[in-house]
Amino acid sequence: MTGGALLITQKARFAAADPLVPAPAGLPDGELLTAATADGTQVSAVLQAVTHAEDSLDLLWSAQRVWQLFPFPGETGTEGVDVLLKAWRHRMDAESPGPDSACTVTWPSRDAPAIHAFLAHGLLPASVLAVRTAEPEVPAAPRDLTIRRARPEDFEETLELIALTFDYTAQVTLRARPDARELIAPQLRRTLEAGAPVWLAESEGVAVAVADCGWVEAAPGTWAAELLPVGRWGYVNNVATRPEARGGGVGRALMAAVHRDFRRGGAIGTYLYFNPTNPLAAQFWPRQGYRPLWTYWEVQPASALR
Repeated sequence: MTGGALLITQKARFAAADPLVPAPAGLPDGELLTAATADGTQVSAVLQAVTHAEDSLDLLWSAQRVWQLFPFPGETGTEGVDVLLKAWRHRMDAESPGPDSACTVTWPSRDAPAIHAFLAHGLLPASVLAVRTAEPEVPAAPRDLTIRRARPEDFEETLELIALTFDYTAQVTLRARPDARELIAPQLRRTLEAGAPVWLAESEGVAVAVADCGWVEAAPGTWAAELLPVGRWGYVNNVATRPEARGGGVGRALMAAVHRDFRRGGAIGTYLYFNPTNPLAAQFWPRQGYRPLWTYWEVQPASALR
């Protein structure tokens, strides 16, 4: 099948799965893998490999060595994805991944026929890109809560709160980074000095929650437009609430302020990533109006791909 034909069938599949998923603009660069279904239908995939530097911020959510597959199964349903994953498994026999490694696939969350194939090959939903385009009703904020933008002088307090996210997720994922604070600190300092939209919720003068946010322009031809509809989006990077303040509406009130600020700035919606195995995130974000758009499937180490 030619590259043009692959794109046509991929666009049709994505559109049928979820109208918010952008149509693929072209074939990614990488190694081409091919396979065939039982009736002889040819399917293809592109394989990319990346190794992150030891001080890279990517290590907070990624293995150091990653093999990412971009399947093009066309209209073959579950079988087409399955035979491509089998071809990938055979291809990985030529690698020596090591323990800090992963095989990953990013796929529209609503494409149900692909899910069976991912699970059968040992891939699990490690993260979800979720979007919020509607405005659900927001209850009143706690009376003693003050919400304001963080300033450079709030660095230490903000870092402590953001680090709580990674302390908690270390319990509910296979990946833990003991040096998370050291990886976070340089970027956070630059973010605060630039006046980026980082928000603090304070109770009686004490910061009890943080929302580290930003702006993303999904313009045609950019990486963001491969994941999101074209337009200006608010991005929610990290949100954390002190354990003793959870359950009282603090996070809800903080995000209501964030969403208002994004609307005033012209956002067509907001997006974020959350881990579906995180029991706090999996309950909190749907209540704030977010729904999955893309799911990041992963198996680690990479040698565990079946």
